[in-house]
Amino acid sequence: QVQLVESGGGLVQAGGSLRLSCAASGRTFSTYPMGWFRQAPGKEREFVAAISWNGGSTYYADSVKGRFTISRDNAKNTVYLQMNSLKPEDTAVYYCSSRRSIRIATSPNEYDYWGQGTQVTVSS
Repeated sequence: QVQLVESGGGLVQAGGSLRLSCAASGRTFSTYPMGWFRQAPGKEREFVAAISWNGGSTYYADSVKGRFTISRDNAKNTVYLQMNSLKPEDTAVYYCSSRRSIRIATSPNEYDYWGQGTQVTVSS
């Protein structure tokens, strides 16, 4: 059974930084792409970033491009999301995700496994 456990969320002032981590278990981590999504109150879950199995390809939502960086350490079965220059509109629950396919994807409907989420709150 695939398990994804996020950590690293918290409260930060606008302009600050946070690094989220997602520890994966239950299958061969290095084979599959990983993604980060977020959901703010009253809004749909939206794509943030995705990374291919070996880290060679990354994709970002326009709203976070240049501020967020997704990376992975396959030896540690962990994917990261470094978030810099945070804005109040980045406030949301952030979810780590994975999928059965080896192809990278950016839609939440294409992901099969989800973590429990970690809250990120950015104060103005």
